[in-house]
Amino acid sequence: MSEASPAKAYGLHLGVIALLFVLSFLLPEYYHGLLARIMVLAVFAMGYNMLFGYVGLLSLGHAMFFAAGLYGAGLAVIQLGWSVPAAFAAGLGCGVVLSLVIGLLALRTTGVAFMIVTMMFAQVFYLVILYFASWTGGDQGMVVPQPARVLFFGATALDLTNPTMRYMSALGLFSLVLLITLAIVRSRYGRVLVAIRENEERTKMLGYDTFSNKLAAVVISGIICAASGAAYALLFGYVGSSFASVQYSILPLLWVLLGGGATTLGPLIGTLFMYYVIDITSGYTSAYLLIVGIALILLVLFFPKGILGSIRQRWLGWLP
Repeated sequence: MSEASPAKAYGLHLGVIALLFVLSFLLPEYYHGLLARIMVLAVFAMGYNMLFGYVGLLSLGHAMFFAAGLYGAGLAVIQLGWSVPAAFAAGLGCGVVLSLVIGLLALRTTGVAFMIVTMMFAQVFYLVILYFASWTGGDQGMVVPQPARVLFFGATALDLTNPTMRYMSALGLFSLVLLITLAIVRSRYGRVLVAIRENEERTKMLGYDTFSNKLAAVVISGIICAASGAAYALLFGYVGSSFASVQYSILPLLWVLLGGGATTLGPLIGTLFMYYVIDITSGYTSAYLLIVGIALILLVLFFPKGILGSIRQRWLGWLP
């Protein structure tokens, strides 16, 4: 990378954050809410990208990390009556514990075995949610009541059900995770993760403990996904078992592949693209999934490394 790359990279990311902030004043109410949801789910995709894009570990179990944050925050509010900050911290705590345990067990395998093991753990987590339906709501899920989704700062009350406050909260979480992710991938640790992805045996020969570095990546990925899940519960007021299904492990993989794996902004672009293609095409035809499928095929043909990944490969090599 050139000497100007850090300034360009951080300038680009701050510019994206500034653009999203300005859009909050320009978008109509419908797209205002949709973009807030996209930013929260883009955080989920960023967590997935940390493990898949930078370490090269294909997981089909990340829905359990998202659901751990979702249920950790949701149950803390609904069942225990905790405040919003405490509930969000509970969601993060659940993500830390779960990702640490899963990482210690799943990292004993590699390749396809790792994918299958993570999917099995995710399915167990999903069945546990259904089994304890009296607490979790089972298939129907639970609605987080509006009075519980209020953030208090002294005498000031911030209502997270307010569209503007919800958008700004989603933007705040997205911005924080984006900049943290950028700092990680540009650090020495981020270079080690890429080295493990490219050639783990050679990385071991250089003296690095690849297991510990991969475990740390699993935990970081789990925390980010749990933060997304906790934010989803508190901002959108719904906690459901469908978020723990295998489908919700495949979606972030799809978003990352569309936007570009191992790119910091790729998860946002992939999530944005998928949501708006479905939203636009579903307004014209009931066969919108066919159009989405054709669009995905064209993207794979002309942008084999994802939208941002292909742009970086062809024109802008300094993109992180």
